Amino acid sequence: MKTKIKKWHCYPALVCLSLTIVSCAPAYIPHVVNSPMFKNKNEFQASLHTGSSGFDAQLSYAITDNFGIMTNGSFIDHTNDSTRKFHKHSYMEAGVGYYKKFLKTGRYEVFGGYGLGRVNYFETELFYPYTSAKYRSYFIQPAIGGFSDILDYSIATRLIVIDMYQGPVKSTGVFFEPAVTAKVGFRYVRMIFQWGYSLPLKEKFEFTHQMLFYSIGIQVNIGRMFEH
Repeated sequence: MKTKIKKWHCYPALVCLSLTIVSCAPAYIPHVVNSPMFKNKNEFQASLHTGSSGFDAQLSYAITDNFGIMTNGSFIDHTNDSTRKFHKHSYMEAGVGYYKKFLKTGRYEVFGGYGLGRVNYFETELFYPYTSAKYRSYFIQPAIGGFSDILDYSIATRLIVIDMYQGPVKSTGVFFEPAVTAKVGFRYVRMIFQWGYSLPLKEKFEFTHQMLFYSIGIQVNIGRMFEH
């Protein structure tokens, strides 16, 4: 005697299989934190970075003596032809913020914004864990630091919410991402070094993520007024 299996009985198994497949592949990689530490109105910064998130580009502009805007992008394309492994992602975000001077050379700032991204990832043939996901992000980013003729520095504490989805699988992650940034060089051109850590604040996130992030880059800064 044959037993008929109703279609709805298969749905939980399919969902579980989907969760197993996507959970094996790291999808969220933190991008470089943009902490401009503006000094005055009309200051403009443009920077390029390379590091754990691939290639990052950032633009920042102080529209007044207290308010600024930024736009940031991240791109990576790591492909190994011999093993067929690859990791590709693209991400863009925009934000607005408030900054203010304290003491003689100190600054604090708070930026917030919204971003959109996409990731494609394949690591191993086990269960064919291929990830092709899209995500949106919301972030708020307080920071404190200082500046001089040859050095800018800041400690930022980004709080970011990641809404990621792939087919029937949707998951929201909340991450706390402290980052230390140092900009060293001449008045208008500086090297940038950054180290940070991504700490999950929500236990259940179906997509894995990268915890440590770092980068090195170069920045052009024009429109800043220097005091002697």
